[in-house]
Amino acid sequence: MAACISVAFPVVPIPSSSNPSLHRRRRFAGNVTAAMSQTKDASFGVKVVEGIGGLPKVCLSTAYGSEAEIYLFGACLTSWKLENGKDLLFIRPDAVFNGKKPISGGIPHCFPQFGPGPMQQHGFARNMEWSLKDSQNNEGEPVVTLELKDDPYTRSMWDFSFQALYKVTLHSESFSTALSITNTDKKPFSFTTALHTYFSASISGVTVEGLKGCKALNKDPDPANPIEGKEERDVVTFPGFVDCIYLGASNELQLENGLGDTLTIRNTNWPDTVLWNPHTQMESCYRDFVCVENAQVGRVQLKPDQAWVAEQNISFT
Repeated sequence: MAACISVAFPVVPIPSSSNPSLHRRRRFAGNVTAAMSQTKDASFGVKVVEGIGGLPKVCLSTAYGSEAEIYLFGACLTSWKLENGKDLLFIRPDAVFNGKKPISGGIPHCFPQFGPGPMQQHGFARNMEWSLKDSQNNEGEPVVTLELKDDPYTRSMWDFSFQALYKVTLHSESFSTALSITNTDKKPFSFTTALHTYFSASISGVTVEGLKGCKALNKDPDPANPIEGKEERDVVTFPGFVDCIYLGASNELQLENGLGDTLTIRNTNWPDTVLWNPHTQMESCYRDFVCVENAQVGRVQLKPDQAWVAEQNISFT
């Protein structure tokens, strides 16, 4: 069994620039080429490589042939492939990998704000460089933990000290994530959060089961004034624009992606689900993806030293 290499990069200050986005980014100055050379002989495990736009990317591979990729920018899981090489996640064609804008696709983080609000849309976590805190190889299944902490940029919008840890484990036909938020401040804070997961799909054939009976907040036609109702359908389809929040959702959903794949989405402590497809608002790509998101729409209150943890497992069935 090949050994898993955990690669740590020193953080260096960003020089002053007229571009304000540079002031809020953490760059890793470690030698990505050296990281690649340390792990190039590993048949599976964890390695860090240079991704699109020169952004550091963590590559996970199992002894069973499955693979995943996570960009440290935004801690965005951008690819999940089974042994057959089919990618079950989706990256939008308008996605940019420049370390300035969030990556559009995969599994972006919404934290400490889901949706619109007093700070930027969906908060700042998807728009910052996370660090690779730890990596392991458990009997051929790689595990990585990424970390985000407060800094002057985050405190300019949300004046609290915190630690976010994102643990990703890749299995043969599934992957699991655990997101933990710890209040490291001396005063309480509250937040909302979600994992904005984009699945590859053929939208005309997509179905989601497991939401019947949930309270639904339908944001079509007016996102600012969602229509409250109850989901009466056994199977939810996507005939047009869909943007709907389901409160108190089931901890297990079945997604048929319209491409012949059935995925089971299980969670612990993610109380809500969001379904989204922009339809013709994104003419170039809406037919090719669906978003099924685990979410915490209600505010979580944390006192100093308290932590909140939510887990999910997405499996091919």
